[in-house]
Amino acid sequence: MSKIITVYELQNLTHSELYGLQRKTRNELTRSVPGSAERRNALASLENITGVVNSRAMKPAFK
Repeated sequence: MSKIITVYELQNLTHSELYGLQRKTRNELTRSVPGSAERRNALASLENITGVVNSRAMKPAFK
């Protein structure tokens, strides 16, 4: 992963797409070299993905 995935990019993804991207980003994180730009980008992207997933979980469901 060469860039940080922004919250703006994540907002229109489905839950399934978010979880798939989260899995891919975690895999990239485990393969990255400590202290590298790739690792920092993966960590930042993972934080953004987790934030979007959590924010959706906190929204009340309309019935």
